[in-house]
Amino acid sequence: MTPAARIDAAIDLLGRIEAAHQPAERIVGAYMRGHRYIGAKDRRAISDRVYGLLRRRARLDWWLARAGLGPGDGLDHPRRSVLAALALVDGLSAPEIAALCDGSRYHPAPLNADEHAALERLTGEALDHPEQPPAVRAEVPDWLYPDLAEALGESAEKELAALTDEALVDVRVNCLKGDRAAAQAALAEEGVEAVPTPLSPIGLRLSGRPNLSAMRAVREGLVELQDEGSQIVALITDARPGQAVADVCAGAGGKTLALAAELGGSGRLIALDVDPARLDRAAARLRRAGVDGFVERRPLDDAAWLTAHADSFDRVLVDAPCSGSGAWRRQPDARWRLTPDDLAYYLKMQAEAIDIGAKLVRLGGRLVYVTCSLVAAENAQQIDAFLARRPDFAVVPAAAVWAETLASRGAPPAAPVAGPYLFLSPLRHGCDGFFAAILERRGGTA
Repeated sequence: MTPAARIDAAIDLLGRIEAAHQPAERIVGAYMRGHRYIGAKDRRAISDRVYGLLRRRARLDWWLARAGLGPGDGLDHPRRSVLAALALVDGLSAPEIAALCDGSRYHPAPLNADEHAALERLTGEALDHPEQPPAVRAEVPDWLYPDLAEALGESAEKELAALTDEALVDVRVNCLKGDRAAAQAALAEEGVEAVPTPLSPIGLRLSGRPNLSAMRAVREGLVELQDEGSQIVALITDARPGQAVADVCAGAGGKTLALAAELGGSGRLIALDVDPARLDRAAARLRRAGVDGFVERRPLDDAAWLTAHADSFDRVLVDAPCSGSGAWRRQPDARWRLTPDDLAYYLKMQAEAIDIGAKLVRLGGRLVYVTCSLVAAENAQQIDAFLARRPDFAVVPAAAVWAETLASRGAPPAAPVAGPYLFLSPLRHGCDGFFAAILERRGGTA
């Protein structure tokens, strides 16, 4: 494809994403499957441009409005975003952009007078500008910025800027099939450089963006794609062989797989989710990891089962549904699809999920509440409300659990915590943003 054809494809794809109101990853995948004639390098270039636009959407829109090309009726927004990025990110002049938009086959349509005038005004400008409002500079919705700024404190600007970076590729070593050295060697045989993750003792960080599905180490279940932060919150659950463990809101099973490896085939592991189809999609991953016969899958709305198994689990991980703000590096479009009503819904679901999980915990057992969110209302405030409802639970300091579960296995001895909870962020830890609270049931009145 020519550079102009790639740009035209990016405009088309961005328009589909904006119209669909679905995860960009899903739309991009469907687009590429429907355009199989596009080569691998072109796919990468088109995808990179589209995701780059989503990561810079607020600043591009700010510049478009400043240059006289606001959203208007919305029909030209994808095209105008791409044109603005060519000027502000690629550094092209208006004549250079006009040359790409010549209207020939598979090329963008010619610039109209308004577009040409706006690009003249944008030529030579940088994407960042001191007059941009804080929410625009941070690339977050206006309505959510105050909450995030309060939660992240003095480092909020840098923390939110880190969320616009591209995430690195981490894998978890399946200790049921080999150790980290064996996994490194297997990846090296396929030409993939991997180094140990700095925090997780069972993680590897890969160079570049390899095609994981084509790698033997993945197909045979030696490694599994999982962000380092996700690995850590699974490890800090402290699941041990012989225990009864429940993964509430298990979803596609990423943390379920990590818990299964920690149990080593001894004990009991139940994966629960409100969507049975999501659990079914985890079946292939469970088979690949060699734990499909060990993990039991149950619907989360099975009231009779929940009642029958109350007070019977040693460890319960509640991987609560949330805004996903900690994972915006991977899903840059998610920040623009999130609404205040969505957040209110998540807060309700989180309270329900943690209450369900608490009922399963035996006396002396632990409940681990996890989100991939940076919003305080989804994290510490949820724990405060839960402890008010359930005074029979008490917080176990994350630093103490870190020493028992991670430091003893080769992770850094000093836990990356500044309070009772575990809080990971892309800026400070290089992984997705995660919150984890460890709560122990110690008796008293439920």
